[in-house]
Amino acid sequence: MGIQRVRSFLQTHAPEITVTELEAPTATVIQAAEAFGVEHGQIAKSLSFRVNDQVVLVVMAGDRRLDNRKYKEFFGVKARMLAADEVEMQTGFAPGGVCPFGINPEVNIYCDESLLSYPEVLPAGGNARSGVRISPEKLASITGAKWVSLSVDVNQKLLG
Repeated sequence: MGIQRVRSFLQTHAPEITVTELEAPTATVIQAAEAFGVEHGQIAKSLSFRVNDQVVLVVMAGDRRLDNRKYKEFFGVKARMLAADEVEMQTGFAPGGVCPFGINPEVNIYCDESLLSYPEVLPAGGNARSGVRISPEKLASITGAKWVSLSVDVNQKLLG
């Protein structure tokens, strides 16, 4: 069902872009990078958080981690990811398939600047066996995302 939401969204906002479904699982960065034959950083992971009474989605490069200090400075609260059992109800997608395309309209979307390191990124396509090849700029444009700097290289020590 989630993949149909994504296809419908893309048909309306970017009909030249399609969802690719694979036999191999793509629920994690490692699985998706292997299945699509790309670098880990090209996988655009979508992280769901609760900020007070609102749900936000932060999309960042797969080889990056959330910088808790930057998150708190930007949102004014400590990072609190949605529990796995809340994700589908709040976003419209099950864990492993969460993406910014066709997400529940009350969810605010933020694209981390780490995505701009790549000409093409691959967010999930609505389920745990799919992906969408898209430029970071197009991703932000068609979803109405705001650009932020909330990540840190996985090899750097996280603050928080």
